[in-house]
Amino acid sequence: MIELLLEEQCTGCNACVTACPTDVFEAVPGAPPRIARVEDCQTCFMCELYCTADALYVSPDAEGRTPVEPAALLASGLLGQFRRHSGWHEWQGHYPNEHWRMDAIFRLARGG
Repeated sequence: MIELLLEEQCTGCNACVTACPTDVFEAVPGAPPRIARVEDCQTCFMCELYCTADALYVSPDAEGRTPVEPAALLASGLLGQFRRHSGWHEWQGHYPNEHWRMDAIFRLARGG
């Protein structure tokens, strides 16, 4: 579940607001977004994946809140760990997103 948004690290890009499938975040004009509906968090980690500033922490506990201390979290190296370990940005710029081309493959598989 989403536990923390470090405003001092947030760039205000609102990528987390856009990426969240359950609208947990709320955009705030001229300021970092805020966690508005923590109870709606599905622990999908999409916000962490899209946060290149590593300003978010999502606890793997999907059932309840896990209190975290911001200073301890910064020192732990956990901020951005999910994004880094997933390889999310590893190939960015190397290969264009060409998923749209898969439509032809699916038509062939259906005999079309």
